[in-house]
Amino acid sequence: MSINLDGLSAKELQALIAKASQRKKTLAKRKPIAAVRKKLVSLAKAEGYTVDELFGTGRMVREKAGVAAKKAPARKSAAKGAKVPPKYRNPADPTQTWAGRGMPPKWLAAELARGRKLEDFAIAK
Repeated sequence: MSINLDGLSAKELQALIAKASQRKKTLAKRKPIAAVRKKLVSLAKAEGYTVDELFGTGRMVREKAGVAAKKAPARKSAAKGAKVPPKYRNPADPTQTWAGRGMPPKWLAAELARGRKLEDFAIAK
């Protein structure tokens, strides 16, 4: 993150410095995340729970005290990479089709620029 200081006046710079100092003090008072995590795990364990039971599987995977938290693996979309039937066809060259996803092909963009409508290229079902 960078802040363009060139356009700030002396008063604005002083206000920014004061804000930054206050933020620095606030951050210095906070405990490290690992310490808080360890405390939460031990407290849950003392009460007979796991972190998963308390917060769900998406936030933290069950861990031993003192070990860094592991993230749950990301789910992959079932539809990713699936073929979609074409919705539009080039009347001049029937081998050129478009499914209606992403950017339109050049042949379609050129025809639309000439004033034709998208419906003119729809494949009848």
